[in-house]
Amino acid sequence: MAQVKICGLSQPEHVDAAIRAGAGFLGFVFFPKSPRNVSAETAAALTAEVPPGIARVGLFVNPDDALLDRVLGLVPLDILQLHGAETPERVSQIRARTGLPVMKAVGVSTPADLDALWDYGLVADMLLVDAKPPPDAVLPGGNGLAFDWRLLVGRKWLKPWVLAGGLNHDNVAEAVHLTGARIVDVSSGVESAPGHKDAALIRRFIAAAGGSGPGV
Repeated sequence: MAQVKICGLSQPEHVDAAIRAGAGFLGFVFFPKSPRNVSAETAAALTAEVPPGIARVGLFVNPDDALLDRVLGLVPLDILQLHGAETPERVSQIRARTGLPVMKAVGVSTPADLDALWDYGLVADMLLVDAKPPPDAVLPGGNGLAFDWRLLVGRKWLKPWVLAGGLNHDNVAEAVHLTGARIVDVSSGVESAPGHKDAALIRRFIAAAGGSGPGV
């Protein structure tokens, strides 16, 4: 049983599908290079009717203060997800400046990559363990790639963590069973094409993960 974060939402019908299916976290991307990017104005409309207890997560990639101020001036986010090359010092600065909990994404492909989870665990409120993107990738996440989940078996970190990377309704139950993840994140795994969510796939994924209930 795992709670579910549906990331990269951009249409009201898919926000509604995620809420009705029992998602605990809803993710909105503020990164222009992503096919899932939304404006602050669009995100404000999408988050306006989200029920209490479901976390509204804003995904940023190496954001400057101006971008954070612009988005947070319009969008009532509950969590900031940092998915770039932000240093632990920058994570601390953003957390202090905004007063919001921060989830830091860490890309993993080898055991050595896990060391960063300890460093970020000292400064972030949550960790997101994702597949490391290929060197030529445009996006830091949402590429539909998985990593070897066996790297996480028996591991513990200082903060709550989220499993991401190549998850879909066919493999999420296995991933949860193997890693013990209590929260899973999906984006491309519930899409019919990059950036186009599918309500039926959202429902199937959440059912397969066994996830429901509040995200905060």
